[in-house]
Amino acid sequence: MTSDPRDLFEVEEETAAELATAAPEDGLVLLHAMRGFIDAGGAGEVATEHLLERFAGRRLVTFDTDQLVDYRARRPAMTFDVWRWREYDQPQLVVDLMRDAAGQPFLLMHGLEPDVQWERFAAAVRQVVEMFGVRLVMGMHGIPMGVPHTRPLGATRHGTRRELTGPTSWFGTVQVPGSAASLLEYRLGRWGHDAGAVGVHVPHYLAQSSFPPAARTALEHVEEVTGLALDPLALADAAAEALEAVAQQMADAPEVAAVVRALEEQYDGLSRSLGRVGLLAESTQLPTADEIGAEFERFLAEQDGSEEA
Repeated sequence: MTSDPRDLFEVEEETAAELATAAPEDGLVLLHAMRGFIDAGGAGEVATEHLLERFAGRRLVTFDTDQLVDYRARRPAMTFDVWRWREYDQPQLVVDLMRDAAGQPFLLMHGLEPDVQWERFAAAVRQVVEMFGVRLVMGMHGIPMGVPHTRPLGATRHGTRRELTGPTSWFGTVQVPGSAASLLEYRLGRWGHDAGAVGVHVPHYLAQSSFPPAARTALEHVEEVTGLALDPLALADAAAEALEAVAQQMADAPEVAAVVRALEEQYDGLSRSLGRVGLLAESTQLPTADEIGAEFERFLAEQDGSEEA
């Protein structure tokens, strides 16, 4: 088997020809949100669904997932119908050519995060970047944090150049598990390409739920960095419904409301502490992340039991 990164993907020539006549002079933006790593509140996934539903797209690049996916670690779904296998949910990792609300073309990479061959995958994306004149690669995802849903969602923006990041640093130096997206950003920077990402701070107790406010925040940050018109306002109704659902749960669970109030005090303390690098204001009375999750899990379990009864 060849190790040439070019053998990892195929290009749709008709779409490439269209792009050759439509690409902006200053270069394209490539957005990405790959499923498989941390994405609290489904920030990247919901944002991607919004983009695919809202804007017209054509397939430009298809990666060979047979070389990138560990099927035994992440088995694709198959549908058995009486006497036969009727459907196979084949893993995909693709790049689509999209146009934003102003008609500006951009690229969107979405699908499963590669399980293997991360270095070769990064080199393959580099080829796509250089083949189609991409000026900036930008990722989107959610990070679970000890913050309340009743306050504006923050975000951590990082990148290969300081100019791509936000004005506030929420973290010092930390070591975390790697991802294909993180390695891609790291490698692109060393190859001389601009790359970055936005990680939206999602309340820890909502990390496992779909939380549209996080997707809206991610898209707003991406708009600010890239200049694209991605219509995050279209998620306003879904975001309002999600917040209303959480408020209803809190009304029925005073212990959960107490946890959220403690997080509000923490958040407000941080907001007043201008210039602080650490995320948390000093306090000895605040609940841990596990306690926050446990309170909501207990409440949801009680709700499920009541519905069944």
